[in-house]
Amino acid sequence: MLIKLKNKDTLKFDDFKFRCCVGKNGIKQNKFEGDKSTPKGIFEIGPVYYRADRIKKPNTLIRSKIITPNLAWCNDIESKYYNKAIKIKKSISHEALYRKDYKYDIILVIKYNYKKTKKGLGSAIFVHLTKNYQPTAGCIAIKKKDFLILLSLINRKTKLNIS
Repeated sequence: MLIKLKNKDTLKFDDFKFRCCVGKNGIKQNKFEGDKSTPKGIFEIGPVYYRADRIKKPNTLIRSKIITPNLAWCNDIESKYYNKAIKIKKSISHEALYRKDYKYDIILVIKYNYKKTKKGLGSAIFVHLTKNYQPTAGCIAIKKKDFLILLSLINRKTKLNIS
């Protein structure tokens, strides 16, 4: 089962099409940290993280984890935790997952630069929420109702094809 990103603005899965947006600088084969581009390739998906104080647990076969106030994603290229979920530490550069805005109320981890992490190739690539389809810093963003439908359709073996 494959989720396909088509034309930078549509996620397609089975007979479903969902409007989306990608990184401000489009899709790149040679992504690097901070370049505001979405990585090109076929990727496994990781767990779903969600804010239990804002939404109920999504109906999905994907492993789900609750976002707590001290949860972050390491974007520190010098850290051994680079591109992994961490507990917030002032000494490690990170992207907070518990945000004031709504964008990370639900996120789906895209396993880009994940298993054999290479420092500087990019981190914190997710599917997250949008209300206005403005370009992201490198993630894919969709509306909440579409995200919840997508999560109900996919499973752990589903992959994401970004081309």
